[in-house]
Amino acid sequence: MAGIAAARAGARVLLLEKNRKAGVKILMSGGTRCNITQNTDNRGIIQAFGANGKFLHSSLAAFGVEETLVFFNSAGVATKVEPTGKIFPQSDKALDVLNALLGEFLRAGGVLSLAESLQNLDSWGEGFSLATANRRLHAKKIIITTGGLSFPGCGTTGDGYRFATQFGHGLIPTFPALAPLQTNLPWVSGLRGVTIPDVEVTACSNGAPKGKNRGSLLFAHFGLSGPVILNVSKNLTTLGDYPGATLSLDFLPGIPEPQLEERIMESTRVDGKKMIANSLGDLLPKSLVEAVLAQGGFALEKKCAGLTKEERRRMVQGFKRCRIPISGSLGYAKAEVTTGGIPLSEVDSRNLQSKIRQRLYFAGEILDLDGLIGGYNFQAAWSTGYLAGVSAARD
Repeated sequence: MAGIAAARAGARVLLLEKNRKAGVKILMSGGTRCNITQNTDNRGIIQAFGANGKFLHSSLAAFGVEETLVFFNSAGVATKVEPTGKIFPQSDKALDVLNALLGEFLRAGGVLSLAESLQNLDSWGEGFSLATANRRLHAKKIIITTGGLSFPGCGTTGDGYRFATQFGHGLIPTFPALAPLQTNLPWVSGLRGVTIPDVEVTACSNGAPKGKNRGSLLFAHFGLSGPVILNVSKNLTTLGDYPGATLSLDFLPGIPEPQLEERIMESTRVDGKKMIANSLGDLLPKSLVEAVLAQGGFALEKKCAGLTKEERRRMVQGFKRCRIPISGSLGYAKAEVTTGGIPLSEVDSRNLQSKIRQRLYFAGEILDLDGLIGGYNFQAAWSTGYLAGVSAARD
């Protein structure tokens, strides 16, 4: 997007791509469907990035959600909005998104050089000297859009951090964000493949709440995944080996505790011979109900009529405050984004130019910007890329 914007504004643009194919990470995103953006206004995008979101005001003003949809639609990618607010290509093919970007870049006059990794970047007068494995180049301006450290198999190995620090930039410590979480509890791995569409999850460290999110959860052989887990994992990324980290899961966030207890009591009145494992079968998968009850010390053959008041209370807490200790995450290898990076205080948000080295620009995940799952991070990439490209071409 930075290359497209700069080329359209009249600059001569060379895009150096270290991989043999461009846009590998795009092809992987959204389960190979590419979640282009989120169905919200610019304020909604900013809120998804927390305290650092305000840095995006100028970028979104220049190229926001509306402009993103116009861009892709005009490039031949029809889009659709899903119930979660995520916006995907109508074809459900990330390849269509990548082809649109490559096509627009080439039509604008940009030059793409594949399998050419930047080895060294130095000053050359007011501009820059670039050394690749193949040649030496000179450029008046540079835009670094090398991403972070997430999914290193795609080539995102932190190269841009090295180039930035060479010119005096600092680096906010980086951690994997939006990553699946691991636990050593056997009953969790025993539920692998089970999806719960609506769960409220609170991340805690030594008992203190660190963040909360609500959405779909997936049990996996290593622990927990799904959108709600990826989002709350952001609150645990700096905890190292996760000492004292736990998740509190509410499997029935739409039903208050008193109402759930009343429902269980009603099962007792209507059919006391009914096994408690079947009493919530219409609300949650039976395998999950049985696992939670077993963790609460309940015999699965126990009848509803045999529940005491204390047992009902304990049963309710099992489904509304299920605590799972977290042993770690799957790290950068499976993290959607990287938290940390180039300090925002060192970059002019109005044009994405470095405050330390004139003619040096940044865009995308290399910046200390990481938002929630759902297309927010792609929107930040399109927006910062566009503003950096336009600014570098015109400043």
